[in-house]
Order: sequence, then C-alpha cells, then structure tokens
Amino acid sequence: MTSRLRRLTAGLALAAAALTAASSGASAQVAKEVFSAVKAPAALAPQSLGFYSKGCLAGAATLPIDGPHWQAMRLSRNRHYGHPAMIAFLQRLSEKAAAIGWPGLLVGDISQPRGGPLPFGHASHQIGLDADIWFRPMPSPRLTPQQREDYPFRSVLKKGTFQVDDRIWDARYAGLIKLAAEDAKVQRIFVHPGIKKKLCETAGRDRAWLNKVRPYYGHNEHFHVRLFCQPGSPGCTAQQSTGSGDGCGDLDWWFDVALQPPKPGTPPAKPKPPLTVADLPGACRSVLAAPANGSGGGSLVAAVPAASALVSQERAAFPQLPVAGPLPRERPLN
Repeated sequence: MTSRLRRLTAGLALAAAALTAASSGASAQVAKEVFSAVKAPAALAPQSLGFYSKGCLAGAATLPIDGPHWQAMRLSRNRHYGHPAMIAFLQRLSEKAAAIGWPGLLVGDISQPRGGPLPFGHASHQIGLDADIWFRPMPSPRLTPQQREDYPFRSVLKKGTFQVDDRIWDARYAGLIKLAAEDAKVQRIFVHPGIKKKLCETAGRDRAWLNKVRPYYGHNEHFHVRLFCQPGSPGCTAQQSTGSGDGCGDLDWWFDVALQPPKPGTPPAKPKPPLTVADLPGACRSVLAAPANGSGGGSLVAAVPAASALVSQERAAFPQLPVAGPLPRERPLN
C-alpha cells in the first residue's frame, strides 16, 4: 500500500468515526430542545412518523395565520404546522362552522415545523395530526397578531365545578364538535368529562358521532381533534379504536374517581425523563437533517443552548392554565 493510499484510508476512517460520534451525540440530545429549535418544515414528502406522542413530521404544511373563517393563535409558539390532511381539515371545518353560525375558529397548537416533542404544553401534537380549537368564537374585529399572544383562554365550565356553564354554552358549541366528529378523517376528539356529559344529555337521537368524543383531563377551554394516520405514512402508528357505542354510560368513573382530590399522603407522580432523539423513530433524524422547505439550504436546527433559552422564554410568556380539577397519577389511554 502506498503512503498516499494509507493516508487516504486513515483519513476516511477518521471521517467515519467523526460522523458516527456526531450521530451518537445528536441522538442523545433532548428531543424537545432539538425540534423546537427548527424554524421551517423539512423539504420532504408529507409523512407522519411514529405515534402521536412519540414521533415527528416530514413535509409539513402551514396553516395561514388568517383565513376566511379562522385565525391562528399564539403565533410566537410557531406551532401552526401539520400534515396537509390536518390543514385541509381545519379549513374545511371552518367553512362548515360558519354555515351553522360560528363566527370563526380560533386555532391553537397543531405541531412544530418538523413535529417532535414540544417544549411545554402537550405530550402529543408530534406528528401533525393533532390540533386544538378554542371554545371561543373569533371576535370582531379580528385579533391582531399581538393580541393573539395574550387573548385569554375561557373555560366553558362553571367556576369551581365540572358542569358546563349555560351562560356561555349554546347549541353552536355542540354543533361545532359534532361537525368535527362527523368528518371521516377524525379518529377522536378530546373534551373535558363535564362537556362530554353535556353532549350526552343534549344530543337527542342522533348519537353515533358521540363515539369519537372522548372525556379527558383539562380540555375545558378547547377541544382537541386527532386524525387517523393518513395514506402515504406507513411509519405512522395508529391509535386503538374507539370501539362502539356513544360512551355516555362510562362517565361515572371520571366524576367519582378521576377528578376527585388525591387521598392524603399520596406521593406525587415521578416525572418521566424527557424523550431523546434516539427514542423517536430512526427516520426522525433524517427529518431533522433535511433542508428546509423552499430554502435550498441546509437544516435550520439551532444550537441546543439557544433552543433551551427560547423554551424558557416561551414558557414564561405562556404559562399553562390549571385544569378544572386535580390530576390523578394514572391517565387512561383512550
């Protein structure tokens, strides 16, 4: 072997080792810090990868911050991206909602530009198939971008109770949820148990859509829409079926057990360690490394220390509101 060939072989070996080390280091990074630092979608074909609470999103579409019948909220969070099917659903729902007299949707969090774990606020919303819709009609005049940063959430429950406040709630609220549930792409909708109870009491004979409406902690100032895994996403992990029936006979546990204060002396739940990039589907590393959509350049991943500072600023600017009632340690999967 010539000296030149030996030098070339040694150089290639060093480069390979460096790439392996870099890949290992990136995999060990806290995923919520890495994904929140990316500011633009990946220039890849649309695809949801992994599960709703453990995955990422390639080829995201962007919900325009203003539409004929919607406004995107909390713009500084940079969470108005989703699978194209979700963006189309929100636009479609806004048109149907206008037809029943809902003045316009206020759309909360969908996903980050490349999905992945969020720095605060949700465990899900990672694969572009979850979206929050506020229980507040769009006001007139429309909100400015700055007003959307601190426009207050509003619970539809009576203060200090688990009952819907009829001074706020009217037929349009139930109609909006029904429209969303009847969409064939919707897998389930999360609402507070008190809201599910109200829907069960007022739905009448047309009740099939109630099957998709699932009681869950919080969700008293917004409802959460989740779509099925979409065609073209073989790496998307589906959630279990909602089964059959309207679910109205299963609410006692929520009020008698789940929403009750914990017994004295009950130790707090131990926090789970944050997901790392290595915990996510392997394809998510390719999503992170892909060039930005429309940029023609490389990845827009910022350094993790900068991402950590940004997370701290956003968390301080948008503290999470307390849910209506205590949270027990164990949460149901459905």
